[in-house]
Amino acid sequence: MSNNLSSQKVAVFGVGPVGKEYCKILQQLGVDFSVVGRSTTGVERFTSETGIMALPNGVKGWKSHGDLSTKSAIVAVNLEELAQVAIDLMDCGIRNILLEKPGGINAEEIKLVKDKAKATGTKVWIAYNRRFYASVLKAQEIIRNDGGVKSFNFEFTEWPHVILEKVESDVAKRNWFLANSTHVVDMAFLLGGFPEKLEAFTLKGCDWHPDSAIFAGSGVSQMGALFSYQANWLAPGRWSVEILTLNNRLIFRPLEKLQIQKPKSVAIEFVDIDDQLDEEFKPGFFKQTELFLKGAGHENFVSIEKHHKNVICYFQKIGYPQRV
Repeated sequence: MSNNLSSQKVAVFGVGPVGKEYCKILQQLGVDFSVVGRSTTGVERFTSETGIMALPNGVKGWKSHGDLSTKSAIVAVNLEELAQVAIDLMDCGIRNILLEKPGGINAEEIKLVKDKAKATGTKVWIAYNRRFYASVLKAQEIIRNDGGVKSFNFEFTEWPHVILEKVESDVAKRNWFLANSTHVVDMAFLLGGFPEKLEAFTLKGCDWHPDSAIFAGSGVSQMGALFSYQANWLAPGRWSVEILTLNNRLIFRPLEKLQIQKPKSVAIEFVDIDDQLDEEFKPGFFKQTELFLKGAGHENFVSIEKHHKNVICYFQKIGYPQRV
């Protein structure tokens, strides 16, 4: 794929907050892009708020009125529609897709996307934008210089008072671990290594996420690092990741910032990172989008094939142990 971004054509599917963010970035990058929404009301609202014209009626509307020479798409629709829109686009000839996480409401839907991508020769990448935080990229540099990760821990406690107020979809709430908490889990395993061995436990569900609400576990990563995690959605907490090397403790709390604790010291200091893009745009989105358009060659990208494996082997075991 050409690295000349101005020569590319991209279709953005989704006119909600995430779709708007992608459009903002594509404008900044000087990319030729079109936008597609589902309802006429949503499209009109999007146009009035952004000044960007968009097509209604989803993939069907794009097939009728869009530029079918477009070969790349960014899919930022609702959780329940992610998998089907990606599959429909592959049927339309799209062969390069950045698909918003988690790519489907469950492992079964994600497998359908994976199988379709294989059958059509499509490259589908899952948009775990935290993999492209300035804090994460800086931490990877420190980890390499320190000789790798020796141990790590993370927490993915969610805030029910926020979720119940802002999330209307019962499907999204029932699948909240996959839809939201895996942002933290994926980031931690990216840095410390995905599990070689994993012991996972859950205790008690809640009315909106009946499978589980209290989580704990531990294991050994493929990089040889020991890890542990916990989360309690029924008690106070927050997202966090801690990575330990021989020389440093790297602390992500919040995830967008990187703090460091050095040997023989209890002092914790912020690491100076160039996070201007994460301040100006939704964190991680600009770098992720730019690298996707350049060919998704960066090691931090996760393909639909790898993502499906992660869901089956790790995410389901952590969040929904009875489904394993």
